[in-house]
Formats: sequence, structure tokens, C-alpha cells
Amino acid sequence: MSLFIPAYLAGVLTILSPCILPVVPFVLAQANRSFHRQSFLHNALPMLLGLALAFAAVASLAAVAGGWAVQANRFGRAVALVLLAGFGLSLVFPALATRLSSPLVGAGSRLAAWTQRGRAQGGRAGMLSSVVLGVATGLLWTPCAGPVLGLILSGAALSGPGPQTSALLLAYGLGAATSLAAAMLAGRQLLARLRPSLPWVERARRLTGAMVIGSVALLALGLDTSLLQRLSAEQTAKLENTLMTSIAHVVGSFGQSAGAAVPDTVSAPLAGPLAALLDRQGWINSPPLRTEALRGKVVVVSFWTYSCINCLRALPHLKAWADRYKDQGLVVIGVHAPEFAFERDRDNVARASLSLGLGYPVVLDNDFRIWRAFGNSGWPGIHIVGSDGRIRHQATGEGRYDQSEQVIRRLLTEANATGTAGASQPVDGQGTQKQADWSNLRSPETYLGHDKAERFASAGSLTPDEPREYRHPATLPANFWSLSGNWTVGPEFAALNQAGGGLRYRVHARDLHLVLVPGSPDRPVRFRVRIDGAAPGASHGSDIDEQGFGTIRDGRLYQLVRQAGPVAERTVEIEFLDPGVRAYAFTFG
Repeated sequence: MSLFIPAYLAGVLTILSPCILPVVPFVLAQANRSFHRQSFLHNALPMLLGLALAFAAVASLAAVAGGWAVQANRFGRAVALVLLAGFGLSLVFPALATRLSSPLVGAGSRLAAWTQRGRAQGGRAGMLSSVVLGVATGLLWTPCAGPVLGLILSGAALSGPGPQTSALLLAYGLGAATSLAAAMLAGRQLLARLRPSLPWVERARRLTGAMVIGSVALLALGLDTSLLQRLSAEQTAKLENTLMTSIAHVVGSFGQSAGAAVPDTVSAPLAGPLAALLDRQGWINSPPLRTEALRGKVVVVSFWTYSCINCLRALPHLKAWADRYKDQGLVVIGVHAPEFAFERDRDNVARASLSLGLGYPVVLDNDFRIWRAFGNSGWPGIHIVGSDGRIRHQATGEGRYDQSEQVIRRLLTEANATGTAGASQPVDGQGTQKQADWSNLRSPETYLGHDKAERFASAGSLTPDEPREYRHPATLPANFWSLSGNWTVGPEFAALNQAGGGLRYRVHARDLHLVLVPGSPDRPVRFRVRIDGAAPGASHGSDIDEQGFGTIRDGRLYQLVRQAGPVAERTVEIEFLDPGVRAYAFTFG
């Protein structure tokens, strides 16, 4: 039970971290409203309680539930973003306030109108509407996973669901709400000292509305988990680590009280996100790592999946770091988090790791527990953990490799690493691992399953989950695609039912790739690629010959085109000579 105190205090400390910034405008807007309309008891306090409750509920689901919880939360976030954006607009443009009801997570004009009347009249209706506003805000708030929050989420992932996990998360959320309440009260006191009729009050209200809209944009773009975590204040994490040290003997009891055997990963000081890597099955290139292998080390954790072109282009840098700094104690770990179902198979991942030349340990994360523990937000995701167990640098997507390597070198120096690494050398991958030609890359990733399909050009829309004959159109607009032959389009992929079917794409990029899987491992699928109706010649990709012929033997990303001359807009056609192929996504470079 004593872990509730540091969990609460860690929540209080979030006010010092940039991760709390997306929530502040909503809180300030509420302080402004409470000054004009409601008492703190009927307006601000219920909003903060709603925020804490929503955070505890969503974080509990994320820690112990499956992918359905992630999808449900995405829907909730989308609703909250729309409604809170309307709330911000009503502050900037007073005329809208009479048309837009107070923000509610939920639809229905009568409920919204009732809520608006409740705010004007006070009482239970006003309190309920404030709680719902807090819930909407809580759906959007994803704090940086500091040591204490990392311990709670890791313990939940290892021990399974339990009321103590939700209670600890609620304590963390209440701590954050406490610090926000203090900021809100300070703002109200400042407003109370000034005459409401002064012109600046109206301007302040509009400014607050603009800040709300800015926060919604920040959250909608996912910058709350990528940019803000990279800006996370070091002093906050140091204070949390002091809390961790003072309660080290409590950590073990948390694992025991959850009703599961206590692995050494939970009872040891290694209790932040790194703990989620330990006691896991499904390791490649290494036996399961234990605490001793990571404690006091600088660790690079790379989230990837082997059919992702962005992940493949990051691999040369990860391999270079693993080799260059291994004598200084750097540990590089690949966390394989699959995007498609066929990537969940351990043998497939092992074959891909071997063919891609990975020598560092790779762990399977099919249930995305490690992903959640690190607060990862996309592929590829690179997290650099210092010898103190804290995440010191994060990067989502490609690029900024020099910056990441500088962080590695600095953290190794802090850890008193032995030996001196040579100067950084340029890294240039080959084949699918070669850096993209960004100046000529004008085609976006395109999924073929009906769940995410866009820019489909064959006559009629895609027919979900049923066999159908398709035909190519006479012409294709840029970045549109089409089918020919008999296909069944499922949620993730399009499956060819009869030989002779094909795909077309109007592309503007140096490289064109396609994620392909044969119908069965013992039945390879032959195919042929044409560029503007002709054999590709020198512009063939690494998985076909100059005549355009290739064979699909296993599920992975296939490079079909690498334009040899000036990059121009081309029509690429893939004809499949055998049935059974499953086509997932086009990617480009």
C-alpha cells in the first residue's frame, strides 16, 4: 500500500514536465469559466476528477488488454478531439458559444443542451458536465512514462489485471490533478484581482481558446508522445528516481500483492520501461535477457517490424551502433512489434533477422506490452535508456540518426564506459535498407486491405470479403492503384483467387516495394513486373530480374522497382502467374 504515496507524488511532479503541456490549456480555460460562472467545487474540481478517472481507466486497459482496447481508445480520442476543438473555437469566437454546447464525450443534442443548461444553473448537472469535460481531456492525456509510472505499467503487464493497478494509476492521475488544481487556483486568484470589464480579459479568453485549439492539434498529430517526451524535463525524472530509491523495498511487495510470482525484474532497481523486456519468451539471437544484462548499461531499444520499409532503412544505423559501441557496453535490442498477422510467427521473424544481418538480440512483442511500457508511437521507434534506467532520448520515424548517436556517446561517457569509440562513420544501406530518395519521393504508403484502402481506381468500390472480378481503368491518376482479375479483398490484404490477375500503381518515387505473402509456404507464386508496359531493365528492384520476373516464396517486403535514371512518374504493373498471393501494402523510397 505504501506505493500509493510515491505514485501520487510522481503524479504531482508531472507539472514540472513538458508532457503535461497539452492538458494545461484545457485547465486554464476551465479556470476562466469557473471565474465567470461556477464555484471551484461545482466546476473545476469535478473536471480534474474526471481527468484522473479517465486516465486511470484508459491506462489500465492499455496495460492489460489486447488490441481491441487500443482501437476503442483511438475512437474515444477522436471524439474528444472534435469536441474539445469545438470548445476552443467557442472561446475564440463568442458567437459560436451559443451554438456549441459545453464539451461532452458523447453525442446527442438533447444531452448537450441539458449540459449547457446545467452549467448555467449549477448543481448536479453542472458538476456532471464538468466531470465529462475532464473525461474528454483524460482521453487525450498520455504522460511521459517516468520511473514510477513505468513501474506501475510494467507490474501490470507482468502480473495481469488487478484492482491495485487501477488504484495506483488513479493515485498517479490524482497527483497530476492536484498540481493542475494548484495552477488553476493561482490563475483564478489572478483573475479575481482584476476587473472583469477590462479589455484584456476578453483577449485572455480568446488566447486561452487559441491555446486549446493548439493543444488539440498537438495531440491529433501525436506530438504529445514523440516531441514532448524528447523534451521531458530531466529534473522531474531525477526527483522520481529519488522516490524510486526510497521505496525500492516496496517494489517487490507490489508484484507479490498482484497475485503472481515475483520476477527479479520487478524486485530489482531495474523497474522502469526496461523491466518489460525481461521475463519474456520469444527471443532471437540471444537467450532471454535478465536484469544483470541491462542494469547500469546504456540500452538502445528499437521497435520495428520486418515488412516495414521505414524500419528496414533504420537497420544499418542500429547495426553500426551495436558494432561500434559494443566494447563500451552498449546494448542494442530489437523489439519486433508486428503490423500484419503473418509477422507474428517466430520462424518468420527469425528468418528475416538472419537475412537482414541482425546480430543483436530481438524479442517478440506480439501483444504490444513492451510497446505500451515504452509509450512507443510508431515504426520505427528508437528509445535510448541511460545507465540510470531512464529513457533519455526518443525518436519516431526515420532520420535524426546523428542526434541519436550523439546521445549514445554522451550516455556512455556518463556511465564511465571503458574504451574510446572512433569517430562516427557515414552509414549507407544496400537494397531495401538504402536511404530513400526523399527529393523524388511523392507517393504515400498505400494499403490494399479494405480497412485502410485509399485511392482505389478500378470501376466500382472495393467489395469487402467477397470474390469479385476487377478490371484496370484505361488510365491511372498519380498515386492511384487498381486490380484486375478475381480477387477477394479482406481487412488486411487482397488475395488473388485465379492466376493471371494483377495490380497497377501510378508512382512517383525511385523505389517501389510491395508486401507479399504466398498462399502457402510450399506453393511459390511467380510474377512479372512491367514499367510503362515494358520490361524494367536496369530499373528492376532487388527481387526481380531485368525482364521483370520474380518469385514469392515467403511473406515479406519485395523490392520491385529502383529507377536507374531520372525519377519520373511511371505506371507499374504486377502480373501474377499463379494464384494464392496475398498483397498487403505498397511502400516507396
